[in-house]
Amino acid sequence: ISQAAVKPRVNGTVGVSKPIDQETWKLQVVNSIQESLFITLDDLKALPKTEIVFDFKCIEGWNEIVYYGGVKFSDFIQHYQLGTHSGRPISTDSPDDVFQYAGLETPNGGYYVGVDMKSVLHPQTILCYEMNGKPLPANHGAPLRLIIPTKYGIKNLKRIGKIFFSDERPRDYWAERAYDYDAAL
Repeated sequence: ISQAAVKPRVNGTVGVSKPIDQETWKLQVVNSIQESLFITLDDLKALPKTEIVFDFKCIEGWNEIVYYGGVKFSDFIQHYQLGTHSGRPISTDSPDDVFQYAGLETPNGGYYVGVDMKSVLHPQTILCYEMNGKPLPANHGAPLRLIIPTKYGIKNLKRIGKIFFSDERPRDYWAERAYDYDAAL
C-alpha cells in the first residue's frame, strides 16, 4: 500500500465525460433468460469486500501502482447466479454451462469491452468502488469500474452501467480500432 500512487493518473474519458447522478445510479445486469436485474452500489457493498494493490498498466507504456477495493467479480456472479446458461451457480461439474464472455458498457454505451470468462473469474478481478481507501472518484469511473489485473487498462472499464453474458465475443471499443481483443498482459 505504501507504494500506491497518492493521486493515480487519470486516463481516458470515452463514455464517462458527462457527469451522472451517482445517488440514482443502478447497475443493469442481463441474466441468462434476458431479464434485467438492477443492482445498487449498496447492494454491491453488502457483498464481501476485496482489496488489491496492483501495478496498473496502460497500452501507452506507462504503469502505476494503485490500491483498489470492491467485490470480486466471481463473488458477484455467484451471489446473483449469473454467467451460466442454466441460471445456476457456476460449478466445475458443468463447465459447458458457463458463458464464454462477459460484456460491459458505460451507462451511455459510449465505451464497451468484452472479457473472456476465465479472466472475469480470476480471483483478483473486481468490481471496484474504492480507490486508496476512499470512494472511487468520478474521473476514475465512479460509482463502479472494472479492475482486471490480467489485462491492460483498456479493459478496465470505467463507470459500468451494464453487464451481460454471451458465448459470442461482445463488441469491444479498442478492438474495433485495431487493438488486440484480449489485451492480456
